Amino acid sequence: MTFVVGDNCIKCKHTDCVEVCPVDCFYEGPNFLVIHPDECIDCALCEPECPVDAIFSEDELPAGQEVFLELNAELAEVWPNITEKKDAPADNEEWDGVENKLQYLER
Repeated sequence: MTFVVGDNCIKCKHTDCVEVCPVDCFYEGPNFLVIHPDECIDCALCEPECPVDAIFSEDELPAGQEVFLELNAELAEVWPNITEKKDAPADNEEWDGVENKLQYLER
């Protein structure tokens, strides 16, 4: 099993989660983070650290966000690894809770 970064991370991209990950399985894109499913050890440390509740166990993905399981696996193969916390985007609060943000994902 793995954890998955979902829709609400897009354009919010807080990185609190990467600091607590014991296996460094987070990867960073321009406006989104992903978890590499083959590296995640299902420790659940990242989930409570996400201030926008965008991390889910794969079996608890909200309805309509199943695409993010495949998207996390795909993008983790091409994006660089991130292991240290960075500042969130300046406009992150405006995007928190906005639904259906997949169209804004920058690859």
